[in-house]
Amino acid sequence: MARPCDLSAAELGQAYRDQTLSPVEVALDVLRHIDAWEPSLHATYALDPESALAQASDSQARWQRGSPLSELDGVPTLIKENIATRGVPVPLGTAATERVPARADAPPAVRLREAGALILGKTTMPDLGMLSSGLSSLHPLTRNPWDLRLNPGGSSAGAAAGAAAGYGPLQVGTDIGGSIRLPAGWCGVFGMKPSHGRVPIGAPYPARVAGPITRSVTDAALMLSALSQPDWRDHMSLPAERIEWMQLDRDLRGLRIGVMLDAGWGLAPDPEVTAVVAAAANAFESAGAIVEPLAPFVTREMATGIDRFWRIRAWVDLQTFDVERQRLVLPFIYEWARGGAGLSGVDVMKSYSQTLAMRAATVAACQPYDFVLSPVAPMTAFAAELPCPTNDATRPFEHIAYTLPFSMSEQPAASINAGYSTEGLPIGLQIVGRRFDDLGVLQLSRAWEQMRPAQRGWPLPP
Repeated sequence: MARPCDLSAAELGQAYRDQTLSPVEVALDVLRHIDAWEPSLHATYALDPESALAQASDSQARWQRGSPLSELDGVPTLIKENIATRGVPVPLGTAATERVPARADAPPAVRLREAGALILGKTTMPDLGMLSSGLSSLHPLTRNPWDLRLNPGGSSAGAAAGAAAGYGPLQVGTDIGGSIRLPAGWCGVFGMKPSHGRVPIGAPYPARVAGPITRSVTDAALMLSALSQPDWRDHMSLPAERIEWMQLDRDLRGLRIGVMLDAGWGLAPDPEVTAVVAAAANAFESAGAIVEPLAPFVTREMATGIDRFWRIRAWVDLQTFDVERQRLVLPFIYEWARGGAGLSGVDVMKSYSQTLAMRAATVAACQPYDFVLSPVAPMTAFAAELPCPTNDATRPFEHIAYTLPFSMSEQPAASINAGYSTEGLPIGLQIVGRRFDDLGVLQLSRAWEQMRPAQRGWPLPP
């Protein structure tokens, strides 16, 4: 029989309903499991067992009365560090910030509390969320549970590592260029970047979204049923819409699917990665979809412009710290951001215009298709100690060529495990839908989940 820490949110809800498990039993088991992993994995920040058990006791009483708040009532959950939870500082993964407790929950935390989810604590991220890595100036190095010598990716580093390691079924991440999808791909879990505004986030910024990281598509759909409720505090949030999140069955016959194996810039994909994605495309074609190759549509000029614009933004952010605090920022991040110092207003506008150029090119390229498939990253997980695969502050984004365009276009995009390398490392498949078709991405992901080859067992504590 599976341990409670290995059960999905859907399975836990049924167990609570049947009274074969209680939220307190589950919370205790998950906390013990986290204790076994954390000395090696370092995926959590502000873990709060005392609060978790108090929440579990309240949830248990609701289930016993037959009045749970939702299907997520009593389900263990961790929230990425940059999403505020009341009373907990939001250091943004860097030693440079002051530890001021948040005065209120951000919208994702509000929605999960309303649903009765057990918020165990927070998960780690790299400095300012600007790395696809578990490297941070504040936290111990977060590692990949499939191989502790390797990186989980980022910036939702602890969320993806925790999902793969069994830190409860529900994890919340954020994404602005791949920060949900990249770590989900490298950790072999499911990560969903919703359409921009679908999940209110509280401190909105173009392309920045919050979304679920889970072991299954069904659990992600359950999360989105709670997270997607509108919230006035996010002025970019979408209006209320009735979406049947749990209607995950989809007839694949006649769907038009584009397959992008070459991103047009960045690191060339490993042959193993290309082979796994091509095999997934063949499976969709065998199921009746119309599958066609999609040529590259992003240029190096676009990618360079976005890199420069983000450097400028990061450099401006760093100026809010005094000199002593600036010295605490991860040196790689400081060196990268310094590339934005001294740029003129003309430089800023030219760089920003490339975000719009990438957006337009992406929407135009996807228009003939219902969905697009691609790798999530061009390689499997890299060394844990590196800030990015190139380890080069002048070329930090060479690995996000597949994920970045769909952030700029605000389209929903998911990462789901598609296979394994010869070393047994997960390889992620990216599934992209048209803007606002979040349910469609979940449906195609669920179809792949049912078609894909048998998955390996989840990693166990060392």
